[in-house]
Amino acid sequence: MAELAKTSYTGRSKIYCDEKEITAENVAAVLSSALQFHATNSTQINYLYNYRRGMQPILDRTKAVRPEICNKIVENRADEIVSFKTGYLCGEPLQYVSRGSTEAISAGIQKLNDYMMLIGKASLDKKLAEWMYTCGTGYRITLPNKPYAKNVEDGIKPDPDEAPFRSFMLDPRYSFVVYYSGLDERAVLGVKYITKQDKSVIYSAWTESEYFELSQTDGAFAITYKESHAYRMVPIVEYPLNSMRLGAFEVVLGLLDAINTVHSNRIDGIEQFIQSLIVLYNAEIDEATAASLRAAGLIQLKSSETLKSDIKILSETLDQMNTQTLVDYMYQTVLDIVGMPNRNGGSSTSDTGLAVQLRDGWSSAEARAKSDEIEYKDAELKSNKLVLRFMRDTDGTPLSLSDIETKFTRRIYEGLVAKSQVYATLIASGVPPKLACVVSCLFSDPADAAKQIEEFAVQKKAEEAAALEAQAKLAQAKTPADATPKGADANA
Repeated sequence: MAELAKTSYTGRSKIYCDEKEITAENVAAVLSSALQFHATNSTQINYLYNYRRGMQPILDRTKAVRPEICNKIVENRADEIVSFKTGYLCGEPLQYVSRGSTEAISAGIQKLNDYMMLIGKASLDKKLAEWMYTCGTGYRITLPNKPYAKNVEDGIKPDPDEAPFRSFMLDPRYSFVVYYSGLDERAVLGVKYITKQDKSVIYSAWTESEYFELSQTDGAFAITYKESHAYRMVPIVEYPLNSMRLGAFEVVLGLLDAINTVHSNRIDGIEQFIQSLIVLYNAEIDEATAASLRAAGLIQLKSSETLKSDIKILSETLDQMNTQTLVDYMYQTVLDIVGMPNRNGGSSTSDTGLAVQLRDGWSSAEARAKSDEIEYKDAELKSNKLVLRFMRDTDGTPLSLSDIETKFTRRIYEGLVAKSQVYATLIASGVPPKLACVVSCLFSDPADAAKQIEEFAVQKKAEEAAALEAQAKLAQAKTPADATPKGADANA
């Protein structure tokens, strides 16, 4: 671990090849070349993964002076960073909303959300986000649910508790995607490999039209299985956190190690103060007694300047106040760099919601999350392309990619009063309900909300008309047909 800690961590490398199309003739050569780059990525990913688990360089600490007092304190801020960012981005399930206005599209969106619930997509998204924030990238594979498709093909009603597709998160230490080095940089090969109990390695490789299984013997790859598929794209999709594929805490590894070192030294200082050395001046004791006392921290000194015997305790305390100032500075710097809110709090006469967000760093956390959303949505678009193809092959969905928008609903309940006021003002100004829903950000699915609002308005008008008609009939029934108007006799 100590050697790995000296490595410069600047993100993961994107793997390229010069082949426009991967076939049985060149898949082994492309895989062999790609594995050389993946080996470096995998080693670094494994280090960052273990770092988050608490296996940090401070555990290899040694001391030359008083080596018996050598505390190794791990203050695992890396896990704190990953856990916060994962919860902030995917604390609420992602939702697909409609970008169209037809009944068929709305029904298709509802079915898509139902399928995503059945495959447990919220949990899968959380696992994917954890990998993204830990090592800078993550991988999702989407495949057809063959039993579901077989039932549809045979005219048998499929299980209502299953979806026509399956989705899995892949371990980026054992998975990667190879991109064409041309202008479009499209994915041409997706690879996942496993090590069996007999130590043999099986490589599963997907191209845009074929699936291969390969084994390696004496450094040479051989195809052991091959079949065609109709996905028309690589089913493994990479979800990079950013263009450099940097993890969330990767840029502050030095500061995190320094915090561990300072805390370990602080505990050493306290322990060394308690176990202070005893200094014996110009006193004669037998060797056996001196040896036993030396193990307990005794130092014997003789001085020619004085014959006076003395015994003292040699101790020095660490300045905890200045040390804490240094720790607070380093931790605040970590929060500033990674874009996390602090825990300082504070008091002010103008502690409005917006002021607190700006002062405590929540606006920075939101800005970082929005940046992460852009990368996530771009990769999600590719995964949904596969999902829609599998749905068309079974349910015949009318949806296309342009009908779907991915929504992160983590802050949908914040600022409800202000959002409600905006919505009410727009409606009072004659703005259509759908546009008012979009502008006010009051609902996670503006199209569906506007549809329900309009349906409710129509229903309410119908109920009011029915009530007025019933009142009129009741009033007419209470009035006699030959009733004489008041004052009719006098006039006569």
